[in-house]
Amino acid sequence: MSDPPLWLFADQLGPHVWDNDEFRDREIVLVESSRALGRKPFHRQKLHLTLSAVRHLADQLGDRVTHLRTATYREALTQVGRPVVVHHPTSFPALDMVRRFEKEGLVAEVRPTPTFALPQQDFDDWADGRSSFRMEDFYRSQRERFEVLMDGDQPVEGRWNFDHDNREPPPKGTDTLDVKGPWRPTEDEIDEQVRRDLDQAGHPTVGEDGPRWFAVTHDEATKALRHFVTHRLGTFGPYEDAILENDWAMAHSLLSVPLNMGVLHPLEAVHAAEDAYRSGDQPISSVEGFVRQILGWREYVWQLYWYFGRGYPKRNHLRARTPLPDWFRELDSDAVTARCLSSALEGVRDRGWVHHIPRLMVLGNHALQRGYRPAELNEWFATAFVDGYAWVMPPNVIGMSQHADGGRMATKPYSSGGAYIDRMSDHCTGCAFDPKVRVGEKACPFTAGYWQWVHRHRELLASNNRTARAVATMDRLSDLDAVLEQESAREAF
Repeated sequence: MSDPPLWLFADQLGPHVWDNDEFRDREIVLVESSRALGRKPFHRQKLHLTLSAVRHLADQLGDRVTHLRTATYREALTQVGRPVVVHHPTSFPALDMVRRFEKEGLVAEVRPTPTFALPQQDFDDWADGRSSFRMEDFYRSQRERFEVLMDGDQPVEGRWNFDHDNREPPPKGTDTLDVKGPWRPTEDEIDEQVRRDLDQAGHPTVGEDGPRWFAVTHDEATKALRHFVTHRLGTFGPYEDAILENDWAMAHSLLSVPLNMGVLHPLEAVHAAEDAYRSGDQPISSVEGFVRQILGWREYVWQLYWYFGRGYPKRNHLRARTPLPDWFRELDSDAVTARCLSSALEGVRDRGWVHHIPRLMVLGNHALQRGYRPAELNEWFATAFVDGYAWVMPPNVIGMSQHADGGRMATKPYSSGGAYIDRMSDHCTGCAFDPKVRVGEKACPFTAGYWQWVHRHRELLASNNRTARAVATMDRLSDLDAVLEQESAREAF
């Protein structure tokens, strides 16, 4: 009897999954489940990318693939007619489903995932006994384990961390970076058919349909990676935290989609960047910043999703109870006056993507200050972003952004007033609000909202050495009562 077919989820599509010694000759099963695609209001472009990726792989592998379009995964696996092998899924609900299929005889075996660098057991060994976690410790262990940017047992150039070199504000006097634009895929008949099928399907979605911005095949991803490393990586580092309203991609790689779809292996990206440093083509500060994102933060988030467990997305340490507003949930950027917030929502609406600083310091910062329910915000990020997945968002949103885990993920809440946004972006120029004003018509909702938030959580912040100064500063504000009264009644942002 031939070996069982290999069933691939839509985030397990790279050749490191199906073109290795064990699975190179296996039949491949790909499933489009209409129920899975329509179960939540995903971004329209997220659905497009998912179907485009699945169908491009089916087209590439030809007769090797059994490509099924059914209502449910169970229906598809029943049609296969014999048990399949599958790799460990990327969420607790998907894993539960696979385990049920295993009991029913539809799945023969669940193998460890090959789409991340570090095995889960190795992380558990590293994390065992720790009450809190520092990404820096994990990142250094990753560098050592995979021998990335190392000279023997020491980091290259004697430093682990070049963050200090990678925090430049945007350049003055320009609304775009002086860097070659991001790589763009060429849409084909598969994309055209996906668009027609989605038009007819009637799935609930958010956001606009639009051109495909992201790689969905391994060939496309390697082209995007080469383009980034050759033309954009050097500029990425200094300006990775900066925002320009008319330059949505800045110098970012736009590789989060192919990475999270499992199309591109993280070590491919890391080694390409390291090679550019070793050859003298790119500076260490930019290369280290990129490696930190991929081998450090991304791997860390993946592991913590499983380590923190099923209940983590429900954590609400700060007791935030405000429902997510309709204008936020529906990406209605026209309902917002603050340019930073409007621009971030517009980016999510039009592309399903903004980079990490608008996510953390605009969208997340706003939600933290206004006390939006963390679980609702987490779900919104997972569905409205094209690179959002169940494993991606809880550590980023519940932990890093909203501090809803009480500090397991980050040593302090990430909130700031308008001064940070003013320094790191060009949004405040021409905005109806003034980041220096706390009270009145021009009062910046981030600046005034920050002090309202500090007041609400003063005991927590006063007990943390990293945030105690904010409480002391707040106590010296002569207009604090006016700020609190104003913000308690604020309905427009």
